[in-house]
Amino acid sequence: MAGPSLDVVGIGNAIVDVIAQADDAFLARQGLAKGSMRLIDAARAEALYAEMGPALEMSGGSAGNTMAGFASLGGAGAYIGKVGEDELGRVFAHDMRATGVGFDTAPLAAGPPTARSLILVTPDAQRTMNTFLGACVELGPEDIAPALIASAQTTYLEGYLFDPPRAKAAFQKAAELAHAAGRKVSLTLSDPFCVERYRAEFRALIEGHVDILFANEAEITALYETASFDEALRAVRGHCAIAALTRSEKGSVLVTGDEMHPIPPVRIDQLVDTTGAGDLYAAGVLFGLTHGRDLATSGRLGSLAAAEVIGHYGARPETSLKALARQAGLL
Repeated sequence: MAGPSLDVVGIGNAIVDVIAQADDAFLARQGLAKGSMRLIDAARAEALYAEMGPALEMSGGSAGNTMAGFASLGGAGAYIGKVGEDELGRVFAHDMRATGVGFDTAPLAAGPPTARSLILVTPDAQRTMNTFLGACVELGPEDIAPALIASAQTTYLEGYLFDPPRAKAAFQKAAELAHAAGRKVSLTLSDPFCVERYRAEFRALIEGHVDILFANEAEITALYETASFDEALRAVRGHCAIAALTRSEKGSVLVTGDEMHPIPPVRIDQLVDTTGAGDLYAAGVLFGLTHGRDLATSGRLGSLAAAEVIGHYGARPETSLKALARQAGLL
């Protein structure tokens, strides 16, 4: 079999982010739990949008953000995600391709419109996400091209895909194809509420199909039903080859069966918006792992990428991550 021509193929919900500032009182009036992600229907999306302040629109989606960051580091990647045949869908496709990421998933000709996430950023830089999945729910196994999956060192799967049933089937097909081709599978748990809904399935998937797992502290403790990060860390060891666990201002930890590498955070001048921090951390780690870097260096690349994105609004880099990594002596 030929060697991989791509580093990573990301599969996720193709979403346009609508980002506005809000205070805690606004969240309370809207009945929103700060820092959470919840799924909403079209009617709720319209009502919440009408109440939001001035907003900034930009392409997002967890795995989409990761692939944009991966390309900014100089990686070769492609993305699979479903958009509608509408203006937001065209914006998403343009933005993805403009980063240098391949994006050839056929748009949905009829049915729900392109997904959007209404993101409220409070003064403490926490983001509260309200997501209308729209066309994302129509991503299916037919959108997973075997040749594309086989062409990448690693297939990166977004945990949010466990919500729409057809997307879950696409997710499972991609994991099976990747391993059949001798490639690696990576999973991000995405959100603790997602973990609560699908804990048993996630555990089974990690045990049987996942080589590289990404999770934050809330997600990994939810997965193993413990309040202790250390207990969750011990529990995940041995269930996948590598676990990359983030802890906000405490940095992160990368673990394998016999190694543990604590990674300090990269200090920034001002925390503006935490949207995309975990997505960009994954981009840095995946770039390191697919380019022959050791675990510690891969973790530092993740911290650097996350630090760039939390210093401004939006979930994709505004500065070349490759240039920043070179300045830091990581490339």
